Amino acid sequence: MHSALSLLFVVALTFAELAICQAPSSQVFDFVIVGGGTCGLTVANRLSELPNITVAVVEAGGAQNHNPNVTSVDGFTSAFNTPIDWQYESTNQTNGANRQLEYHAGKALGGTSTINGMTYVRAENVEIDSWETIGNSGWNWESLFPYYKKSEDFTYPSTAQLAAGASFVADDHGENGPLKVGYQYDLTNGSLHEIANETWQGLGIPFNPDVNGGHVRGFTVWPNTLDRDANVREDAARAYYYPIQSRPNLFVFRATANRIVWKNSSAAEAIAVGVEIMAPNGTVSVVTARAEVILSAGSLRSPALLELSGVGNPDTLSKFNIPLKVNLPSVGENLQDQPNSAIVFNSTTSQTGYPPYVAYADVFDLFGNATLAIAAQTNSSLGTWATLISTASNNTVSASALERLFQIQHDLIFKNRVAFAEIISTASSTELLAAFWILLPFSRGSVHIASSDPLAYPLINPNFFAIDWDLTVQTAVARLSRRFFATQPMAGLAVAEITPGLATVPANATDSQWAEWLTSTFNPNYHPISTAAMMPRDMGGVVDPTLTVYGTSNVRVVDASIMPLQVSGHLTSTLYAVAERAADLIKADL
Repeated sequence: MHSALSLLFVVALTFAELAICQAPSSQVFDFVIVGGGTCGLTVANRLSELPNITVAVVEAGGAQNHNPNVTSVDGFTSAFNTPIDWQYESTNQTNGANRQLEYHAGKALGGTSTINGMTYVRAENVEIDSWETIGNSGWNWESLFPYYKKSEDFTYPSTAQLAAGASFVADDHGENGPLKVGYQYDLTNGSLHEIANETWQGLGIPFNPDVNGGHVRGFTVWPNTLDRDANVREDAARAYYYPIQSRPNLFVFRATANRIVWKNSSAAEAIAVGVEIMAPNGTVSVVTARAEVILSAGSLRSPALLELSGVGNPDTLSKFNIPLKVNLPSVGENLQDQPNSAIVFNSTTSQTGYPPYVAYADVFDLFGNATLAIAAQTNSSLGTWATLISTASNNTVSASALERLFQIQHDLIFKNRVAFAEIISTASSTELLAAFWILLPFSRGSVHIASSDPLAYPLINPNFFAIDWDLTVQTAVARLSRRFFATQPMAGLAVAEITPGLATVPANATDSQWAEWLTSTFNPNYHPISTAAMMPRDMGGVVDPTLTVYGTSNVRVVDASIMPLQVSGHLTSTLYAVAERAADLIKADL
């Protein structure tokens, strides 16, 4: 019986792979979506609900529902540096010990949702409200929260999972969406959860029963994007594509997108008529779009596709003899990511299972009684920071626009007291670990093409720690992380610090000693955003509130590149919600 079921499973997977390789009878569709990842498959699913609408998805990677590096709920990082990872690299980081940093992104049907950490933590409500404050009418928590719930199929934790620390607020979750969200079966049992919770409360971090209701600060056990009963990762393909892949009006091309093809027109706005694609064998063809082209290739690739298509900064395009179609210098600017560091201790006990424990701290948790003075000091520095970032972009984004954005971000941190630092307190065998990062850095970088060759990787410069305040915060988070392990009852488990170790960063280390270690060892958090930001054009925006690229009539961007500011949660949950709302915006225009 088991062998028969296994054979059926293999056959089903084989057909799932063939479904993205068959030649369609026509290469003309209403919508062409570039990128079969989190956002692209969500939009494709919702648009193809309309039987009279045809949808094509262009995805460079294949189906991975048989790949254990993807399906395993315990396999985070297993897919890194494998063929389903784009394996990008950053430019040398001036403030990161001049290192080039790896950038992992999913090259598969399902995109980065096939290789990420599966964390499901939404943004703070006031952070989404800030999108409207920036100038994006209709984008606020009230309008987006229903889409978070629409996308979600929450699995209520079992009695054993509740005992292991899982918790939830039922009203914050959806139960009928495509995306399964829940807790792993192998949550760590025993007292570790209670010890971590009690320790964080002793440090002033309260318990938060559910970080997905718009308020993130506190200690919690986070849920994951997984199918608990099947014990597999719930990536975007498993949630939004495989169940509906037989729709006759939906087709996936296994190909790389080269550039947008434009109508030869004298209209004021550029009109896309399709996408030039390259098959794995090198064959080049055009997939025609009757209605719209939608870029969902991610923050590192969507801006590059715009530039390859003649949309961007004339100075950048002229280097590679790319004809200018739309003068939009902010394409590829405003790149924001978070620096990820870790402290490791030996433990007196050995832990088994999966402990997804996390503490979210606000700025008062980090700086205590000094916070108000720091607020005034940093507020007076916003103009200087804005000028520094603007200068680094050759004034592509104006200092005045950046200063306004920085003021909104500063208010979120100091007035709204959003979660400003994330500290994952976890365990593996006889080691205890805290991975940590600043959530809302002020540093900004860029991603731009390095060639007119669509297969050439773009230049990725996150510009980590360009604003020295970010390093000040990262140092404060490091100190808090170390203090966590020195505070009872957690101190009873933490024996000796392995990383960085007291020989490298002494107990009474100076800021400069912390800074030397942090800048030479951090990694990206792989949460790049804002390279095609949804903002007013004069503030450095690339898309308007309908996600339409400025200067075009029918090109939209739907992925993390449109997010104007970082959020206190992880990106995945918000991206599903953004894509769900984007699909409704598109349908409203039909």
